[in-house]
Amino acid sequence: MAWSSVDSVHATLSVLRDLMVTARPRQWLKNAVVLAPLIFGRELLDPVQIGRGLLAVVAFSAAGSAVYFFNDWRDAEADRGHPLKRYRPVAAGRLHGWQVWGAIVGLLLLAVSAAVVVGGSALLAVSAYVLLMAAYSLVLKHVVLVDVLAIAGGFVLRIWGGAAAIHVPLSPWLYVCTILLALFLAVAKRRHEAVLLEEAAGIHRRTLDDYPVPLLDALLQITATSTIMAYALYTFSAPNLPDGHVMMVTIPFVLYGIFRYLYLVYRRDLGGMPEQVLLDDRPLLLAIVGWGLAVLALLYGPELVNLL
Repeated sequence: MAWSSVDSVHATLSVLRDLMVTARPRQWLKNAVVLAPLIFGRELLDPVQIGRGLLAVVAFSAAGSAVYFFNDWRDAEADRGHPLKRYRPVAAGRLHGWQVWGAIVGLLLLAVSAAVVVGGSALLAVSAYVLLMAAYSLVLKHVVLVDVLAIAGGFVLRIWGGAAAIHVPLSPWLYVCTILLALFLAVAKRRHEAVLLEEAAGIHRRTLDDYPVPLLDALLQITATSTIMAYALYTFSAPNLPDGHVMMVTIPFVLYGIFRYLYLVYRRDLGGMPEQVLLDDRPLLLAIVGWGLAVLALLYGPELVNLL
């Protein structure tokens, strides 16, 4: 009897672990972009606004995880032929359909609840995000070029949701920078898949047959250049920034970050999982931390000095 109880506990813990793996907690890092309106809208010192922003992050994280469950359930057969994805819990058969759909319903309820508490048009932004990602899983990821644009659109909806949560307008430049950076990362991911899977690429993802590596290299160059230019223009053209164009001192961090990522893509064959690259590559992580600290110092330094 005791052994039966122990086995039951182990089985429960195994299922919970597989559910967490399928939820992709590392992907929640992407939802940090939801806080961009809070930071660049100069609302970071308001505890109420911080709470609203964090609720928006919870909403998008739950919604994103629900989409991952749906995507893994739908692509289980194809994932079994992938050298890495075949180990995912759904593809490996460790999670059953009722468990997957139970998680989807629970996560969507959490996302809707958080968005409703925030109010405004946050619920609309989260709903649009879920619909776009569902359309991506069902149709859009099979349409060349539209697939990467859909991924970038998801980031724009995150920005919109973050702005809606704290009720502040946002500079169009921030939307432009977000979509270009998202396109850059999405193209790098496609290149990684094309190189990793080689002749079998089209079997796993049909659009990869329409993405020759030279084309992806050209798209990487375009998006990298455009991201740098858009951010540079943002630093001295956007409203609500410090006087004297001092935000331009953050441009070197962005330059190094883009260059470092390109180095990792071309020299170390990385880029398939941007969140993993961010956590594992110390120079890139230091560049992002340095950029963040510089932005906070420039935007909030004078206010903090006055408070002291």
